[in-house]
Amino acid sequence: MIDPGYVRMMARYNSWQNSQLMPLLQDMTLEDLTLDRGAYFGGLLSTANHLLWGDTLWMSRFDPSVMPLAAGIPESTGMHPTAGAWAADRFRMDGKIRFWADGVRRVCLKGDITWYSGAMGREVTCPVAKAIVHFFNHQTHHRGQIHAMITGMGIKAPVSDLFYLPEDI
Repeated sequence: MIDPGYVRMMARYNSWQNSQLMPLLQDMTLEDLTLDRGAYFGGLLSTANHLLWGDTLWMSRFDPSVMPLAAGIPESTGMHPTAGAWAADRFRMDGKIRFWADGVRRVCLKGDITWYSGAMGREVTCPVAKAIVHFFNHQTHHRGQIHAMITGMGIKAPVSDLFYLPEDI
């Protein structure tokens, strides 16, 4: 399904995308960040918080050095009250994702992963490669929502096409 090169590329892509969003969000007023723009999680900051929450949750499943969060999906949108606090935690998590991805080998992508899903209220098992694909897809999905909200504000959103990913990232 996937190989270690895919994992590393997507970790780099995630980091690059978030590094482009950080200054845009940090330059916005709290009112602009928290205004409900009709996205699934409301506004920009709540969506960015949910995405960071999801990344932390998935990384706690993939990497035992990452502590799982006690908060569930309903609380995920309020992790950080400001874009600055979000950006600092986002930067740290992106570093952890890159470090983890650099250590992924083919054998790491074999077999199943099992966890308790609070959203489903039960234990879930699936192939680890499929879980990793979901992890990166979840990022892209919610960053797409953020991109649409930024564009809807009349602000030029950053480039998001994967083939523009700089080689030095």
